[in-house]
Amino acid sequence: MSEADLLTVDKLEVVYHRAVTAIQGISLKVARGQIVAVLGTNGAGKSTTLRAISGFLGIDDARVTDGTIVFDGRRIENRPPNEITRLGIALVPERDKVFPNLTVTENLAAPFASSGPGEDAIYGIFPRLADLRGRTAGLLSGGERQMLAIASALMCDPQLLLVDELSLGLAPVAVEDLMQRLLQIRNDLGITILIVEQSAAAALQIAEYGYVLENGRVVLDGDAERLRNHDDIREFYLGQSLNRERRSYRDVKQYRRSRRWYG
Repeated sequence: MSEADLLTVDKLEVVYHRAVTAIQGISLKVARGQIVAVLGTNGAGKSTTLRAISGFLGIDDARVTDGTIVFDGRRIENRPPNEITRLGIALVPERDKVFPNLTVTENLAAPFASSGPGEDAIYGIFPRLADLRGRTAGLLSGGERQMLAIASALMCDPQLLLVDELSLGLAPVAVEDLMQRLLQIRNDLGITILIVEQSAAAALQIAEYGYVLENGRVVLDGDAERLRNHDDIREFYLGQSLNRERRSYRDVKQYRRSRRWYG
């Protein structure tokens, strides 16, 4: 692990219920100050990778059985989530994002860290939340709840922010706005970001580097420009066939395997 790398995952294996292998030999790196995307379809192992890094595997009866996770020079695999949070990693989960019976202000106070950015900085990034500070979180729109979930994670004062499926269930205009907020968080607060996304088009707008997962393995990685221009990514993840006609990767009947994934 070089000094530039904040996070290094090496040959990671995760097993559910002591029997089902979810990810097999995943390796990735996240440099300090970088935005890195982990891409793939549903079931590829993206969320499992984030849970392994954040320590939230136990709620799903899963465990890291092989490989290492090193954050800021420390081994963290299979540590409890509260300990990992104190070390400087915060997760914005795919599910159960906010406390629905608490107000926006109360949600932000729940994970408060004395050295965190503070509410003023949070409202500077998410001015919409300032207008809604007295509203119960359960009454917020999907995009507003996602803003609040990210803001609550920032109150933990992380070095590394993990974001799981930011675009899920949101309109494209809301997704684009939230992606720009993540870019602002990196630029203004200096926080490194690892984002898991099915929407490659959205994630590659802001990420400098990306990894593509399939069936629990990394099948392709590279800088964002390389991934955007890669034929298989364009066809299966960006919905653009090689003859420039638009189509969804879900319409492809047979996944074309080729050396291009590894070239």
